[in-house]
Amino acid sequence: MNPLQQLHAYGQSFWYDNIRRKYLEDGTLAGYIAHDGLRGLTSNPSIFEKAIAGSDDYDTQIAALSAQGKSVAEIYDALSISDIQAACDLFLPVYQASGRRDGYVSLEVSPYLAHDTAGTVADAQRLFTAVSRPNLMIKVPATDAGIPAIRALIGAGINVNVTLMFNMRHYEAVAQAYIAGLEAFVGQGGDPAGVASVASFFVSRVDAVVDKALTGKGADHLLGKTAVANSKVVYRRYQELFHGAPFADLKAKGAQEQRLLWASTSTKNPAYPDTLYIDELIGPETVSTIPPNTVDAFRDHGTVANTLETAVPAAQSVLTQLAAAGIDLNAMTEQLQVDGVAAFSQSFDTLLAALAQKQALLAGKEASS
Repeated sequence: MNPLQQLHAYGQSFWYDNIRRKYLEDGTLAGYIAHDGLRGLTSNPSIFEKAIAGSDDYDTQIAALSAQGKSVAEIYDALSISDIQAACDLFLPVYQASGRRDGYVSLEVSPYLAHDTAGTVADAQRLFTAVSRPNLMIKVPATDAGIPAIRALIGAGINVNVTLMFNMRHYEAVAQAYIAGLEAFVGQGGDPAGVASVASFFVSRVDAVVDKALTGKGADHLLGKTAVANSKVVYRRYQELFHGAPFADLKAKGAQEQRLLWASTSTKNPAYPDTLYIDELIGPETVSTIPPNTVDAFRDHGTVANTLETAVPAAQSVLTQLAAAGIDLNAMTEQLQVDGVAAFSQSFDTLLAALAQKQALLAGKEASS
């Protein structure tokens, strides 16, 4: 077994943080499922921007949709939904074999709706209906407007991947929204076993901003420690919530825990090991969504052990020392969420602009042929 395959023995599911039509068609993703134990897939506007703008995989469909008079936004919708449907079909056997615990494919609501609760709910419902696959997860950001949307969507029986979480405040709000949503769903006669959610907690971006702030503070021993410590403390809270009284009644009715998903797992600082944020966060009932380069690195030289449940007091000590050094982690992580929303919106802008260019280029080729 390679290290990616071994993760499942420790209770962690490996999901791929990438999508591209070529990989769906040439067997790349099927190979990851068969040989690396891949159990799910996540996407976001940045990933689709690279896939669509950075390849010719989609040109035939873009040309056909353009000929039908579709707008750029309608073309993106069609392209992304086609890919997500194909991915859902590919992962359906994993979904069935895992008892609906894995095998999910995530599609994000429009990043323009991050501060619009009603708009988020409407877009999520539209996408869930359009894709029409049981193993679809709709990605919703953990913004203040996103929290009530998450509760409403879970209450309607829609699977949700909550994204852009960076601190304990985000996590508490998300977990409570999931529990409240499930209670509402059960109250309406729904079967909670059929609803799934993950809480995507971002990792490496935290070290990137905190390390910069630590410069010159005489606390070099804390460099590269914050992201893992932050995640371990949140995981301890997960255990309290989902293996304690708050979730007991729902669990007895068959509800799934809202697993923590480690996102942003690529190493940003080349001075750190390239598998750092996989190696240090392996533990039961978690998901790690891993981008392509980190997949290759971890397959080659990852270290597999239950690291998530070890040295938790030391993790709390890191956070205490940060505060003593004058680092306001809460303020920094709140800003990270703001920046994340802006980055996804910018990627979406870039994607739509690139699609418009492709549309014009392909139309010009068609006219000259």
